[in-house]
Amino acid sequence: MLVAQDKVKLPGEDWLSLFNGSDLTGWSKVGNESWTVEDGLIHGKGLTKDYGYLETVKKYKNFQLSLRFKCVGDGNSGVFFHSAFKPGTADVTQGMQFEIDCKMMHHTAGVYAEDGREWVAWPAPENEGVVRMGEWNDYLLEVVGNRYRSRLNGVEMVDFTDPKPSSFDGTIALQLHAGGQGNMEFKDIWIRDLSAR
Repeated sequence: MLVAQDKVKLPGEDWLSLFNGSDLTGWSKVGNESWTVEDGLIHGKGLTKDYGYLETVKKYKNFQLSLRFKCVGDGNSGVFFHSAFKPGTADVTQGMQFEIDCKMMHHTAGVYAEDGREWVAWPAPENEGVVRMGEWNDYLLEVVGNRYRSRLNGVEMVDFTDPKPSSFDGTIALQLHAGGQGNMEFKDIWIRDLSAR
């Protein structure tokens, strides 16, 4: 069962912080969008009509990821995994995405494939209203092999086993969608590396 835990109070549970609250150590900017640290959170803001990403320096294969996000603007976002980008560009060459879009019926916590298949899993229609616009949302994601699971604000959203996985490791990346409307905040980003267990 995918269960969120208070990782700050469980130092023996193998959870590690991916964001130190003061700078972007351990992360790398992809593209020309703005990624800054303000008041202990990461603020991503679209400046151009292109996509933008903030990716981990380290690659991950199997993991649990816990974070909080807030949709400040209308543009959507996502958490990419098993990702890679064409050097010097924001062009995705491999990866999958757990969606973030605070507008109703836009499938937050669903899974989108960057290999041409596009959407591969949506949340149940009755769970589309779980996401909260302009408020902090709790996101718990798990990737083990070709099984992808998501919880949003305590609700199980997707449990999908990919019949045609195209990538099995890569970076984790926060996304700003193309169009220049992206305006997202992230904080409390923790990871549990399951490949090392």
